[in-house]
Amino acid sequence: MTTMANRPSAGTAHASTAAVEPELTGVQTITFAKALTLAMSDAMASDATVLVFGEDVGTLGGVFRVTDGLTRRFGEERCFDTPLAESGIVGMATGMAMNGMKPVVEMQFDAFAYPAFEQITSHVAKMGNRTRGQVRLPLVIRIPYAGGIGGVEHHCDSSEAYYVHTPGLTVLTPSTVSDAYIMLRDAIASPDPVVFMEPKKLYFSKATVDLDALRARYDGDSVLPSSIGKAAVAREGTDATLIAYGPSVAAALAAAETAAEEGRSLQVIDVRSLVPFDDETVSAAVRSTGRAIVIAEAPGFASMAAEIVARIQERCFHSLAAPVLRVSGFDIPYPAPRLEKYYLPGVDRILDAVDQLQWEQS
Repeated sequence: MTTMANRPSAGTAHASTAAVEPELTGVQTITFAKALTLAMSDAMASDATVLVFGEDVGTLGGVFRVTDGLTRRFGEERCFDTPLAESGIVGMATGMAMNGMKPVVEMQFDAFAYPAFEQITSHVAKMGNRTRGQVRLPLVIRIPYAGGIGGVEHHCDSSEAYYVHTPGLTVLTPSTVSDAYIMLRDAIASPDPVVFMEPKKLYFSKATVDLDALRARYDGDSVLPSSIGKAAVAREGTDATLIAYGPSVAAALAAAETAAEEGRSLQVIDVRSLVPFDDETVSAAVRSTGRAIVIAEAPGFASMAAEIVARIQERCFHSLAAPVLRVSGFDIPYPAPRLEKYYLPGVDRILDAVDQLQWEQS
């Protein structure tokens, strides 16, 4: 492992002597997972203090192949496997971040991260406050999360509420291929700890993106404002606003498409950044339509969805034509693979909620 005494300086890359794949450039159709791979690879190439480690991320390239090729390109000192000990992974990353490195660690599956929860809440989240800002942790904890892949117990969970409730953590979740690249690059560039939640069912979704344009965001003086703390309008609409994040954005867009065929115009907001939360964009969207539904896969009780509803009620009360509703997972343990289709918010449940928004009868 590279030590602080002999680590290469920032801006240089220590590449492996093994053959590596040619770099993708220009306009390409890539998967969500590949966008994440490229984000880490580009960050590692531009800053030698960035390194990647976790369970099976080296030789195997990760369970979902998100880290595929990083060890071949950068060597085992920059991308390496660890023992099956999540608490140890995050603890080691914390020490490295305290001493000038920028670790990007993978928890492999959402529920596998729970053994590291004490490290995350007691040390990662609190270090900046504990030291009055003198010690900051440029650390990214990547967590594949949520359902839609038919995973067995402990392999599908929506754990975002635990992290958003913990002051000191930035919590991000992309829903598009381009955002997968942009938001992970922004997370790695952040001087403070980021929990980066990756919807598992999106890993093999595809989109055509301009890789040169994405990379240009991070080239020298052309660096653009960070995506952290910024929601996005995924679809314009005038009748009601659907607010979703991560794995639920696709369901919201599908519902809006179906609603359009029925003559109803639904706006869709992709939250993107759970913490910090973009109240300005969300509130402006709700005020423009007067009706809102929050969509999330996690159980609804004491959830991120509940927080969003509360924030809307506090800021938009006099603009609302109906109570803000939620469409969420049920308040039960994540179900077995054959039952998850009944658990996950889908088009029918979303449109049923839209019908309940106290529309005036003509």
